[in-house]
Amino acid sequence: MEAPLQKKTILVVDDLPENIDLLHKILSPTYRLKAALNGEKALVLATSQDTPDLILLDVKMPGMDGYEVCRRLKASAVTSKIPVIFVTAMTDRENEAMGFDVGAVDYITKPVSPPIVIARVATHLALYDQNRVLEEKVRERTDEVAHVRDVTIHGMAVLAETRDNETGNHIMRTKNYVHVLAKRLMTHPRFRDQLDKSTVELLFKSAPLHDVGKVGIVDDILLKPGKLTLEEFEEMKNHTIYGRDAITRAEEALGNDKGVSFLRIAREITISHHEKWDGTGYPLRLSGEDIPVSGRIMAVADVYDALISKRVYKPAMAHEEAVRIIVEGDGRTTPEHFDPDVLSAFMDLNEKFREIAAKFTDRT
Repeated sequence: MEAPLQKKTILVVDDLPENIDLLHKILSPTYRLKAALNGEKALVLATSQDTPDLILLDVKMPGMDGYEVCRRLKASAVTSKIPVIFVTAMTDRENEAMGFDVGAVDYITKPVSPPIVIARVATHLALYDQNRVLEEKVRERTDEVAHVRDVTIHGMAVLAETRDNETGNHIMRTKNYVHVLAKRLMTHPRFRDQLDKSTVELLFKSAPLHDVGKVGIVDDILLKPGKLTLEEFEEMKNHTIYGRDAITRAEEALGNDKGVSFLRIAREITISHHEKWDGTGYPLRLSGEDIPVSGRIMAVADVYDALISKRVYKPAMAHEEAVRIIVEGDGRTTPEHFDPDVLSAFMDLNEKFREIAAKFTDRT
């Protein structure tokens, strides 16, 4: 046997008990009612664990009037979507306009008509339910799209790694290095306008595509076990351009007006993660602030992982030695290659890097 449907809850707010009693008599056969004699009590009840499904709110009350109560309800994440109907003897257009401006969905005039009260309440509860169902469907669809995006990124990144001497754990390590660095830099004065929570998460998701352009490098160069010639290295540098161009084509296919931010960030990372703060990097020889923040963060993550990882042409380096080389330089890498504030964050977080490297270590 199915359980009976729970009654919807309505909060009635009025400074006159007789008005509350009348609305209670009209609505109690169908709904659960809560009551408040002033605005302050109404706000407490509205934000309690048993939040109402609809609020009937008087306008003229001593202390906090209905307009202010409604403003505060709409300013709270807990109560902002609860429909508010003003119940008032004030019927001029100016007062009605003010009520709608502060967020009310309807007006019921005093003295109230029971059929009108019942009809208005039922209508707005039905709309509220519809909106909640639609929001849930949108949320489910958004989660589904995000999941497809994440799986696609991971698949593309793994495809690139299978053609390289590196392993799939390289992308797991570097994305997590990027994540901890970006989260640390969120509050830094130089970065807080560019690194909000959403952007940091997109950096985390997009970082695995940094070397996707390697699918365009021929095997004789990509898989060469020894040192590359100058000509071969020049071709290897082109993986940044191949990756950028591939992602650019994906953006164009979607339409540039779509504002697909994860593709924009992925494009920035692919083209700029080998640029250097002092302008000696590649492929565009960008320097300083001209290098996208995403590329500056990725650069530190990528160099650290390259140093600690075993390759056919070199042994793995200890964490302490890798940190020393990044901070002090070794001729090939110098501190001037990195944004000084990103480098400072790396120094503060280097033990986190060690932990991430240990968690996603390569199997030998």
